[in-house]
Amino acid sequence: MSKLISITRTRPRIWATRTTSLPSARAPTSLPIQACRRYAQVRQTTPVGARDRSAIGVFTPAAAALFVATGVGLFYYFQYEKRKLQEKKEKELESRSVGRPHVGGPFTLTTHDGKPFSDQDLLGKWNFVYFGFTNCPDICPAELDKVGVFLKSLESEYGQIFQPVFISVDPARDSFAQMEKYLADFHPRFVGLAGDYSSIKSACKAYRVYFSTPPNADPKGDYLVDHSIYIYFMDPNGNFVEAFGQNSTPQDIIERVKKEMGEWEKETGRRV
Repeated sequence: MSKLISITRTRPRIWATRTTSLPSARAPTSLPIQACRRYAQVRQTTPVGARDRSAIGVFTPAAAALFVATGVGLFYYFQYEKRKLQEKKEKELESRSVGRPHVGGPFTLTTHDGKPFSDQDLLGKWNFVYFGFTNCPDICPAELDKVGVFLKSLESEYGQIFQPVFISVDPARDSFAQMEKYLADFHPRFVGLAGDYSSIKSACKAYRVYFSTPPNADPKGDYLVDHSIYIYFMDPNGNFVEAFGQNSTPQDIIERVKKEMGEWEKETGRRV
């Protein structure tokens, strides 16, 4: 009997030892039991669709709408800034033209080699227009020689984007053959223009040029012609830029032309 009692008492100890060692051997995580239960409850109560949406990130319908709205806003913003930049360029062009005299306009004459030439033939090049006559003793040769000097310098840097034009204010005596021979001494690409008295007068009026040749001048007469002494600088759009007088040196003209061409290229993106 005493042996049975002893066995009975020792069995609980054995089982107690086993039960106390189980928790430490089987614990898979350090999370508290209450936290695990709360996670299980939340997962059970969360709809499957909501869990799927959270799995793909934050790109929800609301986020997509915000993304599209932002894109549209940026598009209109850049369009607005582009219009502002264009308006600024237009205002700069207007400010440059403010205060400049209205010089130049329509005319139709004939070149020294017999071809028609109008104000439209000035477009696409930088033009230097001079009014004179071939029988001029000193002033015209000096001014035309000046044109040849600064053109040589400019063309060495920019190429043949310039056009020198000579318009005769002595239609009675300046024949085509005489103009061709006369202008060859100053620049090989000089364009000599002539016409009847009415056509010359119209061109002079457009450029505000004074000349004293009478309409009934004698082609064989020995007379001088008073006229305005300016080299008219015109841009590739046919607009007046500057008038260079006798006091302007070739270097003065070169510097001014480069400045105007630089501003033109900045505004238009091209040289001509």
